[in-house]
Amino acid sequence: MPIHKKIVQGALVLGWLVWSLPAMAAGEHSEGQEHISGNHGDAGAAKGEHGGGNHGAHVSGNKHGGAGGKHGGHGYGRPTGPPADIPAHIKERLDPDGTKVNLNRSLIGVKGMQVLADMPELKNVKSLALQGNTLGDEGVRILTTSETFKHTENLSLWGNKVSAQGAKMIAESPNMKNLRELKLTRNQIGDEGVEALAASENSSGLTFVDFSANEISDRGALAIANSPQFANLKRLDLYNNRITTEGMKALLQSKNLKSLEMLILVRNEIDLEKADELAKNQSLPNLRRLELE
Repeated sequence: MPIHKKIVQGALVLGWLVWSLPAMAAGEHSEGQEHISGNHGDAGAAKGEHGGGNHGAHVSGNKHGGAGGKHGGHGYGRPTGPPADIPAHIKERLDPDGTKVNLNRSLIGVKGMQVLADMPELKNVKSLALQGNTLGDEGVRILTTSETFKHTENLSLWGNKVSAQGAKMIAESPNMKNLRELKLTRNQIGDEGVEALAASENSSGLTFVDFSANEISDRGALAIANSPQFANLKRLDLYNNRITTEGMKALLQSKNLKSLEMLILVRNEIDLEKADELAKNQSLPNLRRLELE
């Protein structure tokens, strides 16, 4: 069957790739909507949930733990500035067991990142949701150089104006060796940032990576495909980048992505006529789901 010119869903059944239209149309990755649940299956929501919400998932409104508009507008609605009392706000967002903190859209900024790094209550944190906090590379520097975060497994930095330099900091940090899920959606890491992460031993434990909307081209796709560090990767989201059919080919014929189960290439520069044939002849042994546009 030809590939539909909307989001498509691929399932490998007895070695054959079967295509079908999903329930929702393209554009699901628009800002403020769910990024990894719903039409994209269970790609990351299950591991990230805490406090009644999807920790690190790409959501807005009152979906983060049902906090509503409490705490001066910092309950995951649309705050206009940082919390008046950042330490108190952080403690309110920290799970009782001290392993997860959800600060999505809190606008804590670099100052708040330093507060986080200096808080002994966070010494056992494993899951950090930091979506939309205007951290920039300086915030990432504080994050990656602090031993407070050496146990971090799930890290969401969606929409924080992180550049390739910030990605390199994550790649080179001795405190980021336990990463399992990394969400860098809507930043500016580009091919250079992807290459740094692809070459890093810190990436060897990753099972889910979200590089959506980062101006990544075939160069970045090739870095991923050729990286033995991504051997454990199960879910890879490359939505809204500049990857062409050649980049898709490299990914689908990679000898390193042997664990990959889901690949999202929606809103890239892929020739769908050629993509159909590539999908039918892909060589990833565990691929179960492929989404294109």
